[in-house]
Formats: sequence, C-alpha cells, structure tokens
Amino acid sequence: MRYVLAIDQGTTSTRAILFEEAGQPGPAAVVPLTQIYPAPGQVEHDPEEIWNAVLNVCRTVLGEVGADAVAAVGITNQRETTVVWDRATGRPLHNAIVWQDRRTAPLCAELEGEGWAPHVAETTGLIIDPYFSATKLAWLLSHVPGLAARAAAGEVCFGTIDSYLLFRLTNGALHGTDATNAARTMLFDIGKGAWDAALLERLDIPPAMLPEVRDTQGDFGMTAAEHFGVGLPIRGVAGDQQAAAHGQACVRPGMVKATYGTGCFVVANTADQKVASATRMLSTILSQRAGARTFALEGAIFMAGATIQWLRDNLGLIESAEESEALARSADPNSGVYLVPAFQGLGAPFWDADAKAAIVGMSRAASRADVVAAGLESVAFQTRDLLSAMRHDMGATGIDATGTLRVDGGMTANGWAMQRLADILGEAVEVAAILETTSLGAAYFAGQAVGFYGDNATLAETWTPARVYEPAMGAAEREARYAGWLEAVDRVRSREG
Repeated sequence: MRYVLAIDQGTTSTRAILFEEAGQPGPAAVVPLTQIYPAPGQVEHDPEEIWNAVLNVCRTVLGEVGADAVAAVGITNQRETTVVWDRATGRPLHNAIVWQDRRTAPLCAELEGEGWAPHVAETTGLIIDPYFSATKLAWLLSHVPGLAARAAAGEVCFGTIDSYLLFRLTNGALHGTDATNAARTMLFDIGKGAWDAALLERLDIPPAMLPEVRDTQGDFGMTAAEHFGVGLPIRGVAGDQQAAAHGQACVRPGMVKATYGTGCFVVANTADQKVASATRMLSTILSQRAGARTFALEGAIFMAGATIQWLRDNLGLIESAEESEALARSADPNSGVYLVPAFQGLGAPFWDADAKAAIVGMSRAASRADVVAAGLESVAFQTRDLLSAMRHDMGATGIDATGTLRVDGGMTANGWAMQRLADILGEAVEVAAILETTSLGAAYFAGQAVGFYGDNATLAETWTPARVYEPAMGAAEREARYAGWLEAVDRVRSREG
C-alpha cells in the first residue's frame, strides 16, 4: 500500500498522519508543543522543539509502514508565526514569535498613523495588525543584537513555520514557502504574486532574507535521506486554514468552512476574485497551482478552543475540555451571562488589539455552568460575526455564499457547542467525517501531485459529513441572544477600537 505523509505543525501540537490512496487516515502520532509566555501579550515557540517534534512524529508513523511506502509528503502549518535562523547552520536565532503575539501593537499603530492601511489592504489583502508576520520580523530585526546587520549580509533566513521545516528537511537545499503562507506575512502582493518592495523598505527588512515563493502544489525538493532513511518527495505546502478548506472540499466559489482549534478560522472560496472587503475581512490566497491563484475571504477568532483551555487551566471551572459539554447542558439558558474572550484583543471584524476580555451579565445566581456555556457560546457568536461580514462582501461581487457551513477541528466533538452554533447561525452545520481535516488537506495537495485522490471535482463529489446539526432555536431568541453579544463586545472595546 502507498501513502501520503502529512506533517501538521500546529499551535499546540505537532502531528504526522499517513493517508491511504483512498484518503482514509492510517498511522498517526502527535506530541504537544510548549507555549512560552515571556510577558503579557507575548507568545513564543522554540523552533528546535518544533523541528525535533517533526522528526519524532514522522519517524514514529514511518516505522509502522516503512518510508519506502510514502509516495509524497505534504506540509501544513500554523501561519504567521515568525522564525529567523542562520542560513549556514539552520539554527534558530530567536524563539519563534507566534501568530497570537501582540507585542507589535505599537508598531502597527505607527503604520496606521502613517497612512499605510490602504496600501496594505490593496496589495496584501490584509489589515494592519500584530497577527501577521511583517511587524514580528521587524521587531526581531530591531531587538535581537546583530541580527539586522547579519540579515543585510545575507546570513539570516526568515520564514513562517513551513519555510523553516522545508529548510531543515532538505538540509538547507530549499529556502522556500508557498503562496498561501507568503500571503499571511503582510509583505506579499497577492495580486502580483511578489514581495512588496514598499513594505520591505518601510520595515527595514532585507529582501535577501525572504524565501522563494512556490505553488501550493508542486516540487518542494526531497527530504534529506538522513532524516528518514530515504529521500521523500515534498509535493504540497499550505497554511493550515487553506489546507483545512481543501480537506473540506471547499473547491467551488462561495463554499465556506470553519476550523475550530486553538482559534477559529472561517474561510470562503472566492475563486479568481480578489475581493476587497468592505467589512474588514481578509482577502488572501486559497491556493496556487501552475502560477494561477485562487483567492479567499477569511476571518479569524483568536480564542475558540483556547477559551475552553482558559476556563480549565486558569479558572479551574472544568477538569477537561470534554466536561464542558455536560456542564453547558446544565446551565441556565436564561442566565444572561456573556464571555467575551478578547484575551489577545479582538480579531475580525473588529480588529481591536487593545480590547480586553470580560465576563458580563452575571447575577448572584450565576454558576460555573453558566460561565462555561457562555465560553462555548462565544464561539458561535464570533462565527456569526464573521459569516455575516463575509457574505456581505461576497454578495456585493455576485458570489453566492448561501448554504451550510462545513466545520472541523477538536471543538466539533462537542455536541452542545455545535448545536448552539447552528442555532445562533440559523442554518445547518456539517461536521467533517475526518476531524483532522487540516492534515487531510495537506495530504490532498501533495497526493494530487502524484496522481492520488482525483481532481477537485472528485473531492467535491465524494465529500460527506459525519453529522449535520439543524437549527432548533426560534428566530426571536436567536436575535435577542446575538444582540446581547454585540452589547457585551461593545463594553470591552478600547477607545481606539
């Protein structure tokens, strides 16, 4: 039997899964990733830990089938997370600055004040925000002693996690990335398919440290034989949300998926249209093949599963994420409690880096069950925020975005949360049959390059949900709950937001 090896390097874990030629998952391995918090609002990862974890999980699964059984390797990764490393040795020169990190909010405000927002929106499709790689890289260049000079001399590589892994897997033969990851740096012109010289100059980023940008599906070289015993062809690379959309077979214009992991990311296929959002959604690259780009609209919720982790680890209201479902079912449906999880600020459509988290609406009767239910419900409210904005944008361009929402990720195992999602949206929610859809999408991209899985039309025809949740809440209650949410959000916004 032949397999595709999917490497999925995420925010909280690193996993490898072997997918059969028919698309079914086989052997898998996963290891958790240490979260480093140097200061409030700052989040880092150790790139060496990530690299060793990738070797660990890949060797574990390959040990079950043999490396010779692998036809191709696909990589998917947490996006925006920023790494700098020594070009000669591959060794990181600082911890990776994670996408959640907010330390560059002052620089973003400075760029806004200088009037860069229209240029950033037009060229990169993004909003000026600490979320993206550009200001993280600028921070590293200005804060790590000697880094700027070495970068100017061509001795330093910059990349997102995929780029760092490609460099290490190929023993430095390739300093590259794919178009979907480049599109998340706030340095890449997604219309022209090239790095933007004006932004590089403003942020004092030497072009020499940037990776080569390649198609999402194509030749990314071979893994060095020393890593797995034989060289394996790397044939697909995509950011995690683009990979998840492909794994959900969102291959037609207007199709929408949401992935519920640490954060939640809603992505809508806009085909060959680079949609200029009127609602502060992001326009980004969904995939690139043979130089042709497919675009998408995207909105981000910074805290989805991470909110449940906070309820568990910081407040001790639950002992496990699984416990949240039973507790939510016991909550008072009329408690009036809202949890606004702006722990890292608010993402789309608010983009308020200085907003603060809060629990509002509590009376003396409020219970831990009410707070946990409010945490789960916040994910549904935020999803509605995003969908409403995205559909407004797509409708203005003639793209039909009606229909069901396809969902994947760990939170989809929570039946209460998924039913509440359908209720707040007022539409059906389809849960993916394979929850590790991000890994599956990476396998699809790489596998299609070597003749596996058929074309995109085949993927669309064969996709079936594991479960469908239909809305059961009345319209009046739905709208009253959502109005309460908007009021709660308004109470936590910063003055500048």
